[in-house]
Amino acid sequence: ERIMQTVEITKHVVDIEEKGVKLRLTIVDTPGFGDAVNNTECWKPVADYIDQQFEQYFRDESGLNRKNIQDNRVHCCIYFISPFGHGLRPLDVEFMRALHQRVNIVPVLAKADTLTPDEVERMKNKVR
Repeated sequence: ERIMQTVEITKHVVDIEEKGVKLRLTIVDTPGFGDAVNNTECWKPVADYIDQQFEQYFRDESGLNRKNIQDNRVHCCIYFISPFGHGLRPLDVEFMRALHQRVNIVPVLAKADTLTPDEVERMKNKVR
């Protein structure tokens, strides 16, 4: 089935079970990030979403009925970096600086298998 292109923050929930261990994985898609003409504080909706999830969990944890709490907090941000052009844009650095205290960030070089080993090493050094 063809996946439709999203234009706003969208949650996709997948239940995974392996060897009797059940896990609910929630993937939050933030399409079009940084594609606007004016990208001033374009990371703000993502930061607000992360903060809302933590606040909701805190409210649920502070309530009287804590048996059926759903943990919708964002635990990890997989940040894809474009392999084309200069790769790491100032916007990427600003985004990661804005969110690194809220969530763990794992920078991933997209389509790294299309680059030479030297190009991959240069990109890794830029990210570091």
